[in-house]
Order: sequence, then C-alpha cells, then structure tokens
Amino acid sequence: MLKLISLEMRKYKLAGLLKGVLITNLAILAFMILLVFFDQTEFITYPEVFEALNLFVRSSFIVYASVLLGRLVIDEYKNQTIKLLFTYPISRMNLMYAKLMIVFLFTLINIIVSVAALGAILVGINGFVNEIPGEITRSLLISMVLHTATSAVYAAGIALIPLFVGMRKKSVPATIVSGVLVSAIISSDFGGFRLGNYSFVSVSLGLLGIAIAYQSIRRVERDDID
Repeated sequence: MLKLISLEMRKYKLAGLLKGVLITNLAILAFMILLVFFDQTEFITYPEVFEALNLFVRSSFIVYASVLLGRLVIDEYKNQTIKLLFTYPISRMNLMYAKLMIVFLFTLINIIVSVAALGAILVGINGFVNEIPGEITRSLLISMVLHTATSAVYAAGIALIPLFVGMRKKSVPATIVSGVLVSAIISSDFGGFRLGNYSFVSVSLGLLGIAIAYQSIRRVERDDID
C-alpha cells in the first residue's frame, strides 16, 4: 500500500504542492500578524491566538484537500482515465484507498506542521513586541498540542466530505465549491456560535467524511465505470 501511495504521489507530482502549502502558510501568517499585532485588543491571549490560528489553518487545508480530491479522484472519472487504471493488476479498492489516504494524510500533516510552525513564529515575534500578555506554560503548551492534533484528525476526515458531491457530479469545480462551503459552515461565527468549536460536531462531521470515503471505495469494486 505504501508503494502504491508513493507511485500516486510521483504520478501527480504532489511534491510540487509544497509551493502552494508555503504560499498558503505565508498568507495565514501575514493575516495573523495583522490581526494580533496591529489590530489586537488588550484582552487577546495566547489561547485565543492559537484558536484563531487553528481555525484559519484548518479552513485553508479543508479547501486545499477538495482541490486535491478533484485532481486525484474526480478528474480521473471526468476524463475517463479511471477505466485505464482499473485495467491494471491492482485492486480497485486499494487504488482508491491509496488516493484517499493521500488526501487524508496531506490534510492531517499539513495542519499539524502549519499550526506548530506558525505558532512558533508568532510566539517568537511576541518575544520582541510583547503584545500578547502572559507566557507559554507547560500545561498550556500540552493543551494546545493535544487540541491541534485532535482537530487535525477531525479536519482530515471532514476534508473528505466534498468527495460525495464530486462523485455524484463528476465535477472538479463542484468538489472545490463543496469544500469551500464545508469550510465556511464550520468556521463561520454566528453571533458567537461556531460549529467547529464543538467537539461533537467536529467528530460527527469527521466520521461522516470517513464514511463517505469508505462507501466510495466500496462502490468502485462493484459498480461499472460510466
């Protein structure tokens, strides 16, 4: 399976996505610097800063994942190249599993790495300007690490939800639009109420995304490719 994932990554030259990831992180960092150090209030704290950072990173990579789904899966169906792939002496299910694992792991790893790297940069900047009150304690650091890791897992599952629309419409734009909508729904603030802040909602949506991925994998084994 690892070899199949590696082959898929080389086939689509996914290493080239690192440039897009870097640009995305630079944009998030610039926005966070403006928000925290130029437009901040006296009540801003480290937990609030990291919560906002986590939110922006998760939202960005859920959308990014929908683009990746369109490229790895939906585009194959749209261009009918999936028929050729399914003639290879490889299980259809394993092939789809490899594609979706790439999307899941891409989202998971990039959220964790991005939050850690950008968070460290913000803490470093604050060491010079002292705009954020308080300090990073061991308990706070552990809490933030656990929150980042768990939210990254939820987000990686949620990132698979656009696959449902994409597989039905066989449309890359529809997949990306659904990714944007999912990201907006869980990230938007409705008078202080944000769905993404509730663990039950995040877990449920993450499991929904995994269930959609599982059903998609099962379907390719029994359905004909139109």
